[in-house]
Amino acid sequence: MLPFDPIDEAARQWALRWDGVPQMHAVTSLMRVQQLVLARLDAILKPHGLTFARYEALVLLTFSSRGSLPLGKMGERLQVHPTSITSIIDRLERAGLVERRRHPDDGRAVLAEITPAGRALVEKATADLVAADFGLGTLDKDSLQELSELLRPVRSAAGDF
Repeated sequence: MLPFDPIDEAARQWALRWDGVPQMHAVTSLMRVQQLVLARLDAILKPHGLTFARYEALVLLTFSSRGSLPLGKMGERLQVHPTSITSIIDRLERAGLVERRRHPDDGRAVLAEITPAGRALVEKATADLVAADFGLGTLDKDSLQELSELLRPVRSAAGDF
């Protein structure tokens, strides 16, 4: 553990050379927190044989009305490259958590369909994530809501919704 905040120090150094200190400080803080939280979530999910990316794919399938979605639509909703969604589904399929199916209406499309084992694993993994406050246990409910609201305009401006 450092005796100083490295992002504060980076901001101090940045200010000697460039403008945009508040933006640099905020984005660097955001990216560091993302790394820390993702590492924590992956550690929670590892005993289940999942990464957070694979967990998100299973949850997305769980939320779908039929338990299946085209791979292309999954990539769009999870905002990952087509090769990444293919890799995620490959791993989940090898683990018996999803199955690939031909789309009944579009012969070119492939569906990923969650299996009963995938549904059961989502329940167990979700219970562990909820118990760990999704890695954000240092924030109270009001702070979590404030954080979400602070980030909403950035997401909106980027076309997230």
